Amino acid sequence: MQIGFAVPLSGSWATPDNQVRLARRAEGLGYSSLWTFQRLLFPADPDGPEAARWQPVYRSVHDPLITLAFLAAHTTRIRLGVAVLNMPWFSPILLAKQTATLDAVSGGRLDLGLGLGWSRNEYAAAGAPFDRRGARAEEFLACLKAAWTEDVVDFHGSFHEITRAHVEPKPVQRPHPPLLLGGSAEPALRRAGRVADGWISSSGQDLGSIGSAIRVVAGAAAAAGRDPATLRYVCRGVVRLRDRTSGERRPLTGSLEQIRGDCAVLAEQGVTEMFVDLNFDSDIGVVDADPAASMARAEELLAALAPG
Repeated sequence: MQIGFAVPLSGSWATPDNQVRLARRAEGLGYSSLWTFQRLLFPADPDGPEAARWQPVYRSVHDPLITLAFLAAHTTRIRLGVAVLNMPWFSPILLAKQTATLDAVSGGRLDLGLGLGWSRNEYAAAGAPFDRRGARAEEFLACLKAAWTEDVVDFHGSFHEITRAHVEPKPVQRPHPPLLLGGSAEPALRRAGRVADGWISSSGQDLGSIGSAIRVVAGAAAAAGRDPATLRYVCRGVVRLRDRTSGERRPLTGSLEQIRGDCAVLAEQGVTEMFVDLNFDSDIGVVDADPAASMARAEELLAALAPG
């Protein structure tokens, strides 16, 4: 199982200096990848059925693509991933241009995760329709791939259209950057198996049963005539370093020994890559956390969980 690390993106510790410091340290220690995520806003008064999903980590979040472009200039080898961008906030042609450019400036190191999002607040703010999300996603992916790969793009769908146009430059990676899909609902898992290069779990994924989700993705890939072994199964590892806990506990929460053991269990369930994400630790990725203490915790974990 490959190991990556999420850069500081939310809260008080998410400064350019800290992002570069951790990115370079992770690359030097042999981590395979750096990761970001997307959030457009944070409601001033969260209420309704989505209220519980608005974690404090979402209060202040940098843009994921600009952050990766910035870090591309400060690293040379490590891959650069986003988990995930929400397709409804983009048009395929705009995202094709942005990601092809990011792939170019990084020397072909981009891993692109895409999802649909869940916040009606963000849908409204982005001017995106909430209906027919699954159908829109299928067409978005087809249009994006056409813009990335076809010499003369001539795409006509129900929601998107590109009429006989050159969309260049193309991405450095061929046929295109690895395309990973998020989502936890069964249709989203099956979509990842059918049309993507892999699947990414969410911050709320039950890691004790992540193997079940992986089996759905793999089964959909096999049913589509694809080899499930060629797909990537990526776990966002929401790590919370604490004193050793006994009894029931959340996976990846506890002592270093316990967290290492959890990583081994994830690999046994079929996870091919995990990235450590401290942004979702309420002691770190929030606006009122001590940034120096957050960085000290991150650097301790970087050294302790380094590959090999």
